[in-house]
Amino acid sequence: MSKLKLYQNIEFDRLRHIQDPLADQLVSQLIKNPELITLINSWIEIPAKIENSFPQEFQDYFNFYLTQNDIPGEVLVKGQKIFNEKGDLYLAMLGFYSLPYAYAFGDGAEVLVRSKRILSDIGRRLGETGSFILDIFEPGAFLTKNKAFLTCAKVRLIHGFSRYFISHYASDWDDDYGKPINQEDLIGTNLSFSLIVIRGWKKMGFTVKSAEVDLIMGYWKWVGRMMGIQEHYWPDNAKEAFQLEKLIRKRHLKSSDAGHQLIQALISYYKTTIPDALISSQVEPILNFFLGNEASKALNIQSSNPVSGELLGLVFKFSGWKTYGSNKGYSQIARQFESNQKALYGERLEIKLPELNRS
Repeated sequence: MSKLKLYQNIEFDRLRHIQDPLADQLVSQLIKNPELITLINSWIEIPAKIENSFPQEFQDYFNFYLTQNDIPGEVLVKGQKIFNEKGDLYLAMLGFYSLPYAYAFGDGAEVLVRSKRILSDIGRRLGETGSFILDIFEPGAFLTKNKAFLTCAKVRLIHGFSRYFISHYASDWDDDYGKPINQEDLIGTNLSFSLIVIRGWKKMGFTVKSAEVDLIMGYWKWVGRMMGIQEHYWPDNAKEAFQLEKLIRKRHLKSSDAGHQLIQALISYYKTTIPDALISSQVEPILNFFLGNEASKALNIQSSNPVSGELLGLVFKFSGWKTYGSNKGYSQIARQFESNQKALYGERLEIKLPELNRS
């Protein structure tokens, strides 16, 4: 059955008031029992058995991950193969298209800007996003390696903490934004990490086979399930994906102070940290190229220098070759990523729940 009938304002108005009860119930317990936060942060993967001595919310949450028995093995293996071949281009699109595009959606940006770390410590925040992507696309992830389950579980709980703190302490939150990190926002974020990446590749003239589109969208359907997204609304084909993104864009793409703060922080960071001068000197034109006129206008990105998509594709390919060499693959990308983080922060950035002050 086609999902196009679901992609209506009335349906998505409803989704703006639905969050993630399973994660939110556990966050309420973690606030009361911060020692459990320390415990989760100490795990390398979710233990094979969750003891009955833990609170029921704790058991329910992690047993969700331990009882998944319909894992789409073929989709995961083939999706990881795509990342192994194009991982550098995948990460490039996240930084230059997916994240900036999300900033152009005003109501969702209101959540992001209230996380002060995104503005004051953007490098670490971007590094953590990269760690998330590398964990979920690691060869064997969700199949022979279980770390990805814990990574998704922790990111999902981080969303829950954001909802908790906004609902309890953000006196300036406007109900017109919808509930913080609601189902529509989660679906939109998932699209920015999947469909928008594919769109970016196509903008640079790269051939993307229909089978690759289906695999990437199928991969993120699975990741969406692990992140608490109602997969009933996730598109089953390219046509549905196009219509879903179009609906959310029409509903929420708009200028906002929050979006302007986020994009300016990102631009400043890129200009001062990207080692490739061909890219760092052309940040605004590159963003303008990927985002297009409407989103660029919403984010107040102005550039009088048009960028050639094919030339930009060559620049990104050359940058990847300089960084990873001719044997580029997951291992080389992960190793370089870790090396960069250790040089900047003295450690590889891992996804961690916020430790609460117990004083």
